Amino acid sequence: MNNELKAYYLTELAAAVDAENKGDIDTAFRHLERAHILSQKFAFAHAATHLRMLRLGWKTRDTREVFGQMARAMAALLVSRIWVPVGNTGRANVSAFEPMAVPEDLANVLGHQKSSNR
Repeated sequence: MNNELKAYYLTELAAAVDAENKGDIDTAFRHLERAHILSQKFAFAHAATHLRMLRLGWKTRDTREVFGQMARAMAALLVSRIWVPVGNTGRANVSAFEPMAVPEDLANVLGHQKSSNR
Protein backbone atom coordinates (compact mmCIF):
# COMPACT_ATOMS: atom_id res chain seq x y z
CA MET A 1 0.00 0.00 0.00
CA ASN A 2 1.60 3.26 -1.05
CA ASN A 3 1.73 6.26 1.29
CA GLU A 4 -1.15 8.13 -0.36
CA LEU A 5 -3.48 5.13 -0.22
CA LYS A 6 -2.44 4.38 3.36
CA ALA A 7 -3.21 7.97 4.37
CA TYR A 8 -6.71 7.75 2.88
CA TYR A 9 -7.26 4.35 4.51
CA LEU A 10 -6.17 5.60 7.94
CA THR A 11 -8.33 8.73 7.55
CA GLU A 12 -11.39 6.55 6.94
CA LEU A 13 -10.58 4.39 9.97
CA ALA A 14 -10.15 7.48 12.16
CA ALA A 15 -13.44 8.92 10.89
CA ALA A 16 -15.15 5.62 11.75
CA VAL A 17 -13.82 5.75 15.32
CA ASP A 18 -14.89 9.38 15.65
CA ALA A 19 -18.41 8.62 14.40
CA GLU A 20 -18.68 5.60 16.68
CA ASN A 21 -17.57 7.68 19.67
CA LYS A 22 -20.33 10.16 18.83
CA GLY A 23 -22.87 7.33 18.67
CA ASP A 24 -23.35 7.66 14.91
CA ILE A 25 -23.14 3.97 14.02
CA ASP A 26 -24.41 4.38 10.43
CA THR A 27 -21.67 6.89 9.66
CA ALA A 28 -19.09 4.69 11.38
CA PHE A 29 -20.07 1.79 9.14
CA ARG A 30 -19.97 4.04 6.05
CA HIS A 31 -16.37 4.99 6.83
CA LEU A 32 -15.47 1.35 7.44
CA GLU A 33 -17.04 0.47 4.08
CA ARG A 34 -14.84 3.09 2.41
CA ALA A 35 -11.78 1.76 4.28
CA HIS A 36 -12.75 -1.71 3.07
CA ILE A 37 -12.80 -0.61 -0.56
CA LEU A 38 -9.35 0.96 -0.15
CA SER A 39 -7.85 -2.07 1.60
CA GLN A 40 -9.27 -4.93 -0.47
CA LYS A 41 -6.01 -5.91 -2.17
CA PHE A 42 -3.94 -5.85 1.02
CA ALA A 43 -4.64 -8.95 3.12
CA PHE A 44 -3.84 -7.65 6.61
CA ALA A 45 -5.48 -4.24 6.19
CA HIS A 46 -8.46 -5.91 4.50
CA ALA A 47 -8.88 -8.41 7.36
CA ALA A 48 -8.37 -5.65 9.95
CA THR A 49 -11.21 -3.67 8.38
CA HIS A 50 -13.49 -6.70 8.63
CA LEU A 51 -12.51 -7.15 12.28
CA ARG A 52 -13.46 -3.53 12.95
CA MET A 53 -16.82 -4.17 11.29
CA LEU A 54 -17.19 -7.29 13.44
CA ARG A 55 -16.50 -5.26 16.58
CA LEU A 56 -19.05 -2.65 15.58
CA GLY A 57 -21.56 -5.40 14.79
CA TRP A 58 -20.91 -6.87 18.24
CA LYS A 59 -21.40 -3.48 19.86
CA THR A 60 -24.76 -3.06 18.10
CA ARG A 61 -25.75 -6.69 18.77
CA ASP A 62 -26.13 -7.38 15.06
CA THR A 63 -25.61 -11.15 14.86
CA ARG A 64 -25.77 -11.18 11.06
CA GLU A 65 -22.94 -8.64 10.93
CA VAL A 66 -20.87 -10.51 13.53
CA PHE A 67 -21.08 -13.89 11.81
CA GLY A 68 -20.72 -12.35 8.36
CA GLN A 69 -17.59 -10.51 9.41
CA MET A 70 -16.03 -13.61 10.97
CA ALA A 71 -16.21 -15.39 7.63
CA ARG A 72 -15.13 -12.32 5.67
CA ALA A 73 -12.11 -11.65 7.91
CA MET A 74 -10.83 -15.18 7.36
CA ALA A 75 -11.49 -15.01 3.63
CA ALA A 76 -9.70 -11.65 3.42
CA LEU A 77 -6.52 -13.23 4.71
CA LEU A 78 -6.73 -16.09 2.23
CA VAL A 79 -7.89 -14.51 -1.05
CA SER A 80 -7.14 -10.76 -1.00
CA ARG A 81 -4.07 -11.12 -3.20
CA ILE A 82 -5.80 -13.47 -5.64
CA TRP A 83 -9.25 -11.95 -6.24
CA VAL A 84 -11.56 -9.35 -4.72
CA PRO A 85 -14.96 -8.04 -5.86
CA VAL A 86 -13.86 -4.48 -6.63
CA GLY A 87 -15.88 -1.83 -4.82
CA ASN A 88 -17.65 -4.28 -2.54
CA THR A 89 -18.47 -2.54 0.74
CA GLY A 90 -17.67 -5.58 2.88
CA ARG A 91 -20.82 -5.51 4.99
CA ALA A 92 -22.73 -8.67 5.84
CA ASN A 93 -25.87 -7.24 4.20
CA VAL A 94 -24.35 -7.57 0.70
CA SER A 95 -22.97 -10.56 -1.17
CA ALA A 96 -19.29 -11.06 -0.47
CA PHE A 97 -18.82 -11.83 -4.18
CA GLU A 98 -20.61 -8.85 -5.75
CA PRO A 99 -18.50 -6.14 -7.40
CA MET A 100 -19.91 -2.66 -6.79
CA ALA A 101 -19.39 0.85 -8.08
CA VAL A 102 -16.40 2.54 -6.48
CA PRO A 103 -17.08 6.09 -5.22
CA GLU A 104 -15.35 8.56 -7.54
CA ASP A 105 -12.99 9.97 -4.91
CA LEU A 106 -11.83 6.48 -3.97
CA ALA A 107 -11.52 5.46 -7.61
CA ASN A 108 -9.11 8.35 -8.10
CA VAL A 109 -6.98 7.19 -5.17
CA LEU A 110 -7.07 3.56 -6.33
CA GLY A 111 -6.25 4.61 -9.88
CA HIS A 112 -3.15 6.35 -8.58
CA GLN A 113 -2.30 3.20 -6.59
CA LYS A 114 -2.42 1.11 -9.79
CA SER A 115 -0.16 3.46 -11.71
CA SER A 116 2.35 3.74 -8.86
CA ASN A 117 2.66 -0.05 -8.60
CA ARG A 118 3.68 -0.56 -12.23
